[in-house]
Amino acid sequence: MFSLHVDTARTWRGGQQQVRLTVDGLRAAGQRAALVAHPGGELHRRADGETDLFPLAAGGELAPRAAWRMWRLLRRLRPDVVHAHDAHGLAVAAAACTLAGRERPHLVASRRVDFHIGRNPLSRWKYRQVDRFLCASDAIRRMLIEDGVPAGRVAVVYEGVDIDRIAGLPALDPHRELGLPAGAPVVGNIAALVPHKGQQDLLDAAARVVAEIPEARFVIVGAGELQRDLVTQIARLGLERHVVLTGFRTDARSLLKGFDLFVMSSVTEGLGTSVLDAMACGRAVVATRAGGIPESVVDGETGLLVPVRDPAALASAVVRLLRDANLRTALGRAGRTRAGARFSAARMVAETTAVYEALAGGGSRSRGPR
Repeated sequence: MFSLHVDTARTWRGGQQQVRLTVDGLRAAGQRAALVAHPGGELHRRADGETDLFPLAAGGELAPRAAWRMWRLLRRLRPDVVHAHDAHGLAVAAAACTLAGRERPHLVASRRVDFHIGRNPLSRWKYRQVDRFLCASDAIRRMLIEDGVPAGRVAVVYEGVDIDRIAGLPALDPHRELGLPAGAPVVGNIAALVPHKGQQDLLDAAARVVAEIPEARFVIVGAGELQRDLVTQIARLGLERHVVLTGFRTDARSLLKGFDLFVMSSVTEGLGTSVLDAMACGRAVVATRAGGIPESVVDGETGLLVPVRDPAALASAVVRLLRDANLRTALGRAGRTRAGARFSAARMVAETTAVYEALAGGGSRSRGPR
């Protein structure tokens, strides 16, 4: 089985981590897996020097030149499956597969966000070309079906973490790395600084937490459009000494190992790869009940879940765990066990391979959404 993986996003995100795990896992299993990535992006940089790496900048939903280049690549490589991992990459892959006509490969699309499908004609056409959607959670699967995608064209393949690789990463002490007071409890968040990740709610919760635990410190790792707004909010709440915005860091998981507690404040969330990373690192998790998060975090067993957009509830859960080290340890230990049993990279690769093989052995392709 030869699969061609397409992710044309320029900035690194959790989904690209999943692309690498999938490609690496397929290759380790003896399958050929090629990668198409933005030439100026982080995914391409991390894969630079590999064989079967092809640069492609999509430049948006309407990218006829990129689609033409992709079609020529399909003619040359002749993959059995094209697996698109981002929205622009899917548009390019769908157009290229259409140009390929009767010789087109099967088109698979990963769906990692719990957003509804766009209603514009281009978006609807793009999703009709997909032979199988791989949903990162059952919450996403249900949303796609609600949007008109036939149930037979969607499958849940939970995202994965490489427990052994994470265990081998060096741990960074956030106190020393970021100049935090020695012994201060550290609450961490790793996510893009965008509205649906809910960091504005997290800062409101932080203000409540430090009112009860003044020595607490919050570390938010990530970059994005909300950077300036968050800086303003930190100043308004008087949290300059209590909150650190680190920006994007390639060593985020090493830093995560030094957190006392991990918090995910999302308003919407497909599953949450950072949550899985935190569980794999043995960190207790406080998270909202957004999207697929309740499928990864078991409330009271591997972490604590709170309602979306409820800073008071978020703060209460954080305070509870900061004051109960034994509970934090127990939740973190259970989280690591669950990550290895339910969300391993090997399981993700095996289930993805099974989808490829089912498509290759199946009959005619269905079309949708309605």
